[in-house]
Amino acid sequence: MSEIKTLEIPKWGLSMEEGTIAQWLIKEGDSFNKGDEICEIETTKIVNVLEAPFAGTLRKILAKDGDTLPVGGLIAVCADSEVSDAEIERFIASLGGSAAQAPAAPSEQSKAETSAPVAEKAEQPQTVAVSASAPVKVAKDDYAVPESLQGYQTSDELFATPHALKLAEKHNVNLAKVTGSGREGRISVQDIQKAVQVAGGQWPDVKQQTQAKVVKSTADDSQVLATPVARRLAKQWGINLNDCRVSGTRGRVCKEDVEAVYYRNNPTSVNEQSAQCAVAQPQSTVTTVAMNGMRKAIASRLQAAKRNAPHFRLVVDLNVEALQKLRKQINETVPQVKLSINDMLIKAAAAALIKVPEVNVQFDEATQSILQFSQADISVAVAIPNGLITPIVKAANQKSLAQISDDMRDLATRAKTGKLQPDEFQGGSFSISNLGMLGIKQFDAIINPPQGAIMALGASESRAVVENGNVVVREIVTATLSCDHRVIDGAVGAKFLASFKQFVENPALILV
Repeated sequence: MSEIKTLEIPKWGLSMEEGTIAQWLIKEGDSFNKGDEICEIETTKIVNVLEAPFAGTLRKILAKDGDTLPVGGLIAVCADSEVSDAEIERFIASLGGSAAQAPAAPSEQSKAETSAPVAEKAEQPQTVAVSASAPVKVAKDDYAVPESLQGYQTSDELFATPHALKLAEKHNVNLAKVTGSGREGRISVQDIQKAVQVAGGQWPDVKQQTQAKVVKSTADDSQVLATPVARRLAKQWGINLNDCRVSGTRGRVCKEDVEAVYYRNNPTSVNEQSAQCAVAQPQSTVTTVAMNGMRKAIASRLQAAKRNAPHFRLVVDLNVEALQKLRKQINETVPQVKLSINDMLIKAAAAALIKVPEVNVQFDEATQSILQFSQADISVAVAIPNGLITPIVKAANQKSLAQISDDMRDLATRAKTGKLQPDEFQGGSFSISNLGMLGIKQFDAIINPPQGAIMALGASESRAVVENGNVVVREIVTATLSCDHRVIDGAVGAKFLASFKQFVENPALILV
């Protein structure tokens, strides 16, 4: 890399507006290769890792840990060692100069917000005083918060983005009087801006203020791996593929990567399109629903599992006709027993876990060790009004189908009434999540830590399959196994699914 390049906040989803630097994984002066992990960025949904879109050397970090920037915001400058520090500083200064000459130039105050976080507290009393005086005329890009919206206060019930919380505190905004439009009522900077402007105040467009000039690459991109659609769009929009992050399969630039660069380079047209859509569509009423303790615990555990456990997934189709036939026969023959397909799938999974014990495990992160169990304690996901709970069918491999059926009815009933004991839903060596009763054909499930795997089961449906050269119709269920690659390898997961398929399609084996 003979030129100076930049790293920016990527757009990882259609609803993503900003990101917070959670942690830098490399330091200034470190060299990196394309695809290396650079830093962790927190969004409103998850903490994700930024992978290097090119190879180079990290020369200057512009966004420190905890800083929040909009999508496309500049976080670091990269260049080879042959580029002097003076050139780097001139390059950074040129970005600031270009931003200052833009039509919507940020004020000196807002520049201090983005470039000198240390000075924020010192300037706060002055900012509040200006905001409190409604009659005082302010510059175009200054803040003026009406008295009706003043009175910042902290509360565990407030649900807002990190950037919104930071600006609300700085400018003395009472977030309790702001209606959030984000996911689950989350308050964004745009929500504060709208509330202030409706109340007769002034709130500049922070997203445009903090967005730095993006330097376009001039290097040859003919050798950059990209999908045909991505390459065609890049040519159409005049985008160099070297400027795109790589998120596609096999290290390729995909359509979404090119679109992210286009939206970053053309914020005005995107905003205009959004405004047009807003005018055309009627306003909806937003109801804020506070997260209860269980919902917060689920969010925390599954976010940690998604972030820490490297998931891989295996899919298999199961012929359940023999299983359904056996179930019908048992239910008609033994009146006191009412088996469900799920009961029989739990039993088949338990048998497969005993046959392939490498999947019947937990991962102890504290000791970096694998816990392997001699019996199959299967957690079964049950939806309840407050969230999701996973009661455990203990020693399922040692129980009859009737016992498993009785256990599941009892556990599900007490789960919905909140009468489960902690040891009845904490632990387990394997999980099953079944959404077949809701008509879901196939889905992926997130591993329930510290377990090593979870199986997602879809609905039974009639499908055309080929048997002995003939097309026949069979009742098929799709099973998706999610595994933690730290403790379970692909071959082991495939071996487990093969065993599970054998027990499902030959159900007499689970009765032995």
